[in-house]
Amino acid sequence: MPNSLPIYLVSACLVGLCTRYDGKTIENPDCLARLEKSFWIPVCPEQLGGLPTPREAADISGGDGTAVLAGTARVLSKSGADLTAEFIRGAQQVLHLARSQNVHAIFLKARSPSCAVSGKIGVTAALLQAAGFQVTEF
Repeated sequence: MPNSLPIYLVSACLVGLCTRYDGKTIENPDCLARLEKSFWIPVCPEQLGGLPTPREAADISGGDGTAVLAGTARVLSKSGADLTAEFIRGAQQVLHLARSQNVHAIFLKARSPSCAVSGKIGVTAALLQAAGFQVTEF
């Protein structure tokens, strides 16, 4: 791999890997187009945090990803299971990878309790932005 290629982290579900909560594979053509002529590393914060695929849908309760990281909100599954620790652990793993690989930017999945940037920011997106990384959602 030539050193001149930009390095991106990308939500694994955006490139068609079986990491979505429901186990479906759906590629994002706009994201794939942005990744052309680059080196990219797929990540799934929820899997890195220890959650299986498929898994029950989850959402942030009591705030957003920033509040989860501050300890004032929780991530709960649809049935009420507390997944906060797994979401934080996964976010920390993605941050570690981003720092160790000197990434140019990070592309994350919209409308995700881990990865969303707009609306209610996800746990991973909040941690990455707080660390100074450029994060774009698809």
